[in-house]
Amino acid sequence: MSDIPIGTIIFQWVILPLFIFVARVADVSLDTLRILLISRGRKAIAPLLGFIQVSIWLLAIRQIFLNISNVACFIAYAGGFAFGTWVGMIIEEKLAIGIQVIRIITRKDASQLIEFLKTQHYGVTSVDGFGATGKVHIIYTIVKRHEIPNVIGIIDRFNPKAFYTIEDVRSMSGVEANSKKNFFNRILHFKTEF
Repeated sequence: MSDIPIGTIIFQWVILPLFIFVARVADVSLDTLRILLISRGRKAIAPLLGFIQVSIWLLAIRQIFLNISNVACFIAYAGGFAFGTWVGMIIEEKLAIGIQVIRIITRKDASQLIEFLKTQHYGVTSVDGFGATGKVHIIYTIVKRHEIPNVIGIIDRFNPKAFYTIEDVRSMSGVEANSKKNFFNRILHFKTEF
């Protein structure tokens, strides 16, 4: 029988790998959020998250180097990275940070869709255009990311065959970002060329 105390074995093969796993999940999740905030132009909080994230990473990597012969630590480190990536994506999805523009293109009359969006206090800009199959209506609206499912539901209700795209908006001018009411009415000029 081994002379190594059971407490040491539990620490080396359970507690330490678990610590590394949890630290790595936290580290990678914070890194995912930091990258998201950088891409959204949120300069104030991204450096703070980076500091916390690197501090956690240093704690985890120090334990790896101190226990270089412990295979469980390596597995925990890799597993924490993979799980942390997934957790970071889930957190980012739940936070739904940012503003997006929805561009709707339809051949069908869009007046009911436009009016309903307005009654729901979404700003709407619409233009007529020509596509490969003839005349189309192009509708633009800018919404907070967490409102996207609601707007897609409205589009599907009024014109389920409409084509739409959703794109991130990094910055805006001429509008008040926190208000949906009369959103596009505050834009001074909107030019579209065909």
